Parts: sequence; C-alpha cells; structure tokens
Amino acid sequence: MTYNIRRLLSRVRRAVDDYHMIEEGDRIAVGVSGGKDSIALLIALSELRRFYPKRFEVVAVTVDMGFEGSDFSPLVGLFEELKVEYKIVKTNLAEIIFDIRKEPNPCSLCARMRRGILHDTAREFSCNKLALGHHYDDVLETFMMNLCNEGRLGTFSPVTYLDRKDITVIRPFVLTKESEIIGFANHHKLPIIKSLCPEDKVTDREYYKGLLSELEARREGLRHRMFTALVKADLSGYGVEDKPKPKKAKKSDVPSDKTD
Repeated sequence: MTYNIRRLLSRVRRAVDDYHMIEEGDRIAVGVSGGKDSIALLIALSELRRFYPKRFEVVAVTVDMGFEGSDFSPLVGLFEELKVEYKIVKTNLAEIIFDIRKEPNPCSLCARMRRGILHDTAREFSCNKLALGHHYDDVLETFMMNLCNEGRLGTFSPVTYLDRKDITVIRPFVLTKESEIIGFANHHKLPIIKSLCPEDKVTDREYYKGLLSELEARREGLRHRMFTALVKADLSGYGVEDKPKPKKAKKSDVPSDKTD
C-alpha cells in the first residue's frame, strides 16, 4: 500500500467539506507538537491550500514545554520547504507542572495551559482558526473515556467556536485513521520529535486505546460502527446534514491528555 499525500488529502478534504471547516480568507494556525499527527496535518493543510476553492493561509505553532533537551530544529527546514510560517513559543510549563506544583495528575492541567497558549498565539498571528491533529481513533477513545469515566455520551466536536477567545477550533483529521497517519509518517520519514514528557504513553487515554483495539480484535468493524452511530445520532456535531453554527466546547469534550 502506498501512503502518499493523496490518501490524507482525500480524508481531510471530505472532513473540511462535510463539517464546513474552512472559509474564504481563513488564516489557520496549526498546533504542532512534533508528533506524527500534527506534522502530517500541517503537511496536508499546506497541500490543500494549493487547490482548495476557498483561499486560506497556514501558520505552524509549537508550544515548547521547556523539557531539557527539547529540539524542534528538524521541523524548521520542513516548514521552510512547505513555505509555512513557523512560531515556537518558549515556556516553562514543565517546571511549573512537574517541579513546582508536582501535579499528581498533570495531563489535564498541562493540556489546558497549552491550549490557552495556542489560542493566544493564534490570535497574536491574526489567525481566526486553530487546527488540531485529533484523528478518527481519538474521537472514539474520547467517547469511551466520557462514557466510562463520566457516564456521558459525547466526544470532542469536529468544529468548535470559542467565544471567549473569538477563535474556531477545527479538527480536519476526524475522518482519518491513526494507521493511515502512521503509514504516511513512516513512508515519508517525517522528522518526528520524540516526546520528553514523563507521562507519555502512560495516560488514561492509552488504556482506552488498548481496550478499543482488544474489542476490535474480537468484533471486526467495531470502530466503524461506533463512528457511524455518532454520525446517525449527530452526537457532538458529527451528523453531516444542515450543520448548525459550531457549538461551544464543554470542558470534558476536549481531550485532556492529547494535543498532537
């Protein structure tokens, strides 16, 4: 199987069209953590802007947590090649969360603080939208987390307007499976930046990722049926007909331990 840009673009184009993510003149900040999802999303949107009927611009933004040894320089050359403006925001979030506050459950606080910085930086760069790399599997994992942890049906939305920040968050990868992103990243040898966070791969989300994989192994097509149910019920805005104005986000609708 060939993992070329067309595969990603077909998924992204469908999501963008189905959920009305991009309008004429949009300036979109892409949150780039350095992981496979965010880098692949930046590449896909930078390619989409070349032929999409509505003209838009793309800016890449990275929140540097301040972990010792952090190095995002491998991304600079890639983004220069793509002709994408790149902003690295230096912070001391790692020190605040792990050394000063010694948070026992740091993921939620970390995600909130990073999102706030991303929102503010996007506005600073005159962007009216922020694109995040949450994909199809993230949608279902968040649904399971909300169901099992909170007794609530729902997940994050494809499009969310944040009135306090006056910015719209879009997730163009919601129809793209993680396996497709992995294949694309491996095929093109993307310059993925290894996470230095001590909580990486030990989060609650990882548990539900494993649980879904186990259920899928026993009931082939489970993920597809779950996503179809979200669309048919129009849960969290996943129905595709006569889309209303993007809803405001609930606190628990936003992934607490993943911003890639």
